[in-house]
Amino acid sequence: MRVGVLTGGSDCPGLNAVIRAVVRKGVQSYGDTFTGFRDGWRGVLEDDATELDIPQVRGTLPRGGTVLGSSRTDPLAEADGPARVRATLAARGLDALVVIGGVHTLTAAASLADEHGIPCVGVPKTIDNDIAGTDYTVGFDTAVTVATETIDRLHTTAESHKRVLVVEVMGRNSGWIAVHAGLAGGANGVLIPERPFDLDRVCGWVRSRFGASYAPIVVVADNARPAGTEVRLGGLSGIGEWLGREIERRTGHEARATMLGHIQRGGTPTPFDRWLATRFGLHAIDAVHAGAWGRMVALRGTDVVRVPLADALATPKTVDPARYAENEVFFG
Repeated sequence: MRVGVLTGGSDCPGLNAVIRAVVRKGVQSYGDTFTGFRDGWRGVLEDDATELDIPQVRGTLPRGGTVLGSSRTDPLAEADGPARVRATLAARGLDALVVIGGVHTLTAAASLADEHGIPCVGVPKTIDNDIAGTDYTVGFDTAVTVATETIDRLHTTAESHKRVLVVEVMGRNSGWIAVHAGLAGGANGVLIPERPFDLDRVCGWVRSRFGASYAPIVVVADNARPAGTEVRLGGLSGIGEWLGREIERRTGHEARATMLGHIQRGGTPTPFDRWLATRFGLHAIDAVHAGAWGRMVALRGTDVVRVPLADALATPKTVDPARYAENEVFFG
């Protein structure tokens, strides 16, 4: 078969490992040939691509980002988008398209497969881990590792200066990075979008921690907000700085904020992300040969399964109360 590959949306560690596995197994097991589209759906719409083979993906397993480039281009934004996608695949003689992306990229793939008959197979990647149907997404573990290592480092400077350290992590509308890194890093408070927080309660955690002769670390997801209070930040980021100022004003304890931002997206993928990305790639090319159009490879336990893209994207995967309660044991 002739197979197209693209990476769309925000970058994350592990994308190259998916591409490598798709190409390696496709060439070695099926005799496939591959075309890599540059910059996500933009490359498909504009027929901007390069041929992929084993030598080109060799050595990319530990490399962060994506060798194909990425963008937030939406092929459904224009009425002729699906027709342009179909025309590009036909012109290049492609039998299928492996779409590696997050919510928006895979939503487009689901629509193109289910409503326009375009042969797409999805691979879930996002540091936010907010795609339902899969236990974990490519890139999430690396982001959690970066955040946890940061928290570990901040504990020592917080103790040295008796300061409150606020750590702002990514997550958009889900608090998975905050919950995982907060628990792993020994944070004394974790604030997530799913649960508007009580600022007085947060200040209580801070006072309690100082009362025990320790300096507190508070982890906050970038889209977390206080209950009953409108906070104007001008974007997703900024809640960490705002929270630090409020804690200092209300408690009298010096506070500093650290915003990790795109550091969580960059660099070498962790061993788990390499393992997950590689397995997803291997199973994605199998799904192509099974004609599993409109489906996504997903991790369930330790098994890689196929789930309908439409079902996986119907609702975002958010942090449930029971998981958050595990963190609350260590607050204050």
